Formats: sequence, C-alpha cells, structure tokens
Amino acid sequence: MSGEGQRPPVREVRCPRCGKPAAWAGNPWRPFCSERCKTIDLGAWANEEYRVPSEDAPEDGEPEP
Repeated sequence: MSGEGQRPPVREVRCPRCGKPAAWAGNPWRPFCSERCKTIDLGAWANEEYRVPSEDAPEDGEPEP
C-alpha cells in the first residue's frame, strides 16, 4: 500500500517579476505568478527597459581595427 494516494510534489519557481513562488504545472502565466506580473514584464519589454549589452558597430567611414 506504499505510494498509493500520494501526489508528486508541486514544482514551484520564483516569479521573475516579483519573486513570489509560482506553481509551474497548470499555471497559464508561467513562469510568472499572475497575469499582472506577466503584463508588467511585457510592458517593460515594449518600453525598451531591458537592454542586452553589446559593442556599438563602427559608423560608416571609420576603419575597423
């Protein structure tokens, strides 16, 4: 009778926006904890608040080293 009626543990991740625990399985907003956090994060991307560091390309007329 061992193992009967036991559910596997629910996998939780931290919401990338607010840091609260969020269930992974069955969560329509994953990896976020709520629709609100997902919408706020999308807005940050749309407002170009997130940047990927890169080197600027040389402008026309500048020799490349």
